[in-house]
Amino acid sequence: MFSVTDLRFTYPKNQEETIKGLSFSIAKGEIFGFLGPSGAGKSTTQKILIKLLKDYQGLITYNGENIAELDHSFFENIGVSFEMPIHFSKMTAMENIEFFLKLYKKKNDVESLMKQVGLWEDRDKMVGEYSKGMKIRLNFVRAMINLPEMLFLDEPTNGLDPSNAMILKDMIRAFKKAGGTVFLTSHIMSDVDQLCDRVAFILDGKIIEMDSPRNLKLKYGKRIMKLEYKENNHTVTKEFPMENIGSNEEFLELLKTKDIETLHSGETTLEEIFIKVTGVGLNSHE
Repeated sequence: MFSVTDLRFTYPKNQEETIKGLSFSIAKGEIFGFLGPSGAGKSTTQKILIKLLKDYQGLITYNGENIAELDHSFFENIGVSFEMPIHFSKMTAMENIEFFLKLYKKKNDVESLMKQVGLWEDRDKMVGEYSKGMKIRLNFVRAMINLPEMLFLDEPTNGLDPSNAMILKDMIRAFKKAGGTVFLTSHIMSDVDQLCDRVAFILDGKIIEMDSPRNLKLKYGKRIMKLEYKENNHTVTKEFPMENIGSNEEFLELLKTKDIETLHSGETTLEEIFIKVTGVGLNSHE
């Protein structure tokens, strides 16, 4: 869907490049995660891919065509949900959506979208009266109104309660199942783990790691089996290496003789991998 080769970009007043030779591709029907600490170049890269920033070096193709040569029809095919929802606050939600609908030839079923995100009953409310979570959900609806084939989502669930976050994640999965492609940035690693087929970690304008979440966990993880069992009214925790665990006599004996409370494998989380790869904690994000 997208192919990026040796992408470089420098902001006009800067001496140093913000983007320093990125190369990656996004397959059709893939959810591609783009992760990194604040200031790493995530937003700049996204703005270049959606043609908001020009004057870059390198080659970017969309469906095999150089995006620098694509006209406004390119915007018919993409949907964008920015991290900070921007709406006309003195208009109702439906007036906002109807305004943006006029910009596109293709039109999605707005009623269905609004019902899915739980906003249909509040469609005639002024957006200025909306909570942050409602604005985020309306933002997602707006990204979908033109039946895009490619979605750019920047922190799509940040600020949502777990129930509404799950609704959006289900809609993203449904979009992919219908053949859609997604470029996703998020600092919520559980979302990334649940949604993404592949992820790229960017640090200081360069991609420093790229693979599927599963392969990254295998590469960086300590593979252990952790079990908890009751003994003399106390909970005892034991860890065993995953290698040859089927012939580990102590592990098998515990399974046979103890009242096991929990048993689970202990692969490294994406959050731990993020910190290990970038050297930066997730709380440093804006």
